[in-house]
Amino acid sequence: IAPLYEALKKEVLGSAYIHADETSIKVLDKDKKGTTHRGYFWVYNNSPGKLVFFDYQQGRGEAGPQGILRDFKGYLQTDGYAVYDSFGEKEAITLLHCMAHARRYFTEARDNDAARADYVLERMQQLYDIERTCKEKELGHDQRKEVRSIEAVPILQELGKWMKQQYTCGEVLPKSPIGKALAYSIERWDRLSLYTTNGMLCIDNNPVENSIRPVALGRKNYMFCGSHEAASRTAMLYSLLGTCKLHEVNPFVWLKDVLTKIPSTQIKNIRQLLPH
Repeated sequence: IAPLYEALKKEVLGSAYIHADETSIKVLDKDKKGTTHRGYFWVYNNSPGKLVFFDYQQGRGEAGPQGILRDFKGYLQTDGYAVYDSFGEKEAITLLHCMAHARRYFTEARDNDAARADYVLERMQQLYDIERTCKEKELGHDQRKEVRSIEAVPILQELGKWMKQQYTCGEVLPKSPIGKALAYSIERWDRLSLYTTNGMLCIDNNPVENSIRPVALGRKNYMFCGSHEAASRTAMLYSLLGTCKLHEVNPFVWLKDVLTKIPSTQIKNIRQLLPH
C-alpha cells in the first residue's frame, strides 16, 4: 500500500487548502535504553476534499513541515505554534489561524477575569452561530462569504479593537491568564479573521484535530511504535484508513478489496484505488 500512500500525499498537497497540526507518539529506539523516543505525527487535512495525510518525523522542528510543504501553494491553516510562522512569509502560501485555539485561552482565563473573558467568549460564540447557520442551510462558498462579510466581519472588527483597548488600559497584567489570552489573539487577529475572505475556509482547525483523535486513543492502547520505521508505517495506515473514515468507507472492506487489486494495477492508475 506504499504507492497508495504516496498517491494520497500528492493529492492532499495538490489541493489549495490544508489544515496542519502535530501530535506526539512514543517510539522505541535502540539507541535509547530504558526509555522511548518522543516522535511526532505531522498531520495535513484537506477538509473540502475530505482527505488526511500523516507524516512521521522524529522531531517537532520546522524541518518536517518545510519538507512536506516545500511546493505547496494555497491556504494553510494552523494553530499559533511558531514553527508555522515562516510559511506566512512565503508568496505562494496564505497563512491563517484557528479561532478555537484563541477561544481556549479565554476559557482558561475565566477564573482570572470572568467579565473580560466572558465578553470575548460571547462574541466568539456569535461567530460560531453564524457558521452553524451557514452549514445548516448548506450554503455554497460564495453565499457563505457574503453572509460572513455582512454578519461576522463587523463582530471581528469590533472585538479586535476592544481587545487592544483592554490590553492597553492599564488594568490587565500582561503575564496574567487574561493578559496572555488577549496578547495571543491580538498578535494573530488578522489571520484569525482571514477565514471571512473565502467561503471555502473554516473558522478553525477542527477538521485536522478530529483526524488526530484516533492517535490519542491509540496511545492508550498500543502505547508505542516499535521503531521509527514502524512509526512511518503507522502514519501510512492512519492516512489511508483516516481518509476511509472521512468518506464513510468501511476500512476493512476497502483494504481487502485494494489488496486483491493492487498487484495488477498499473502505477499510473493507482489513485483509482484510494478510498474516495
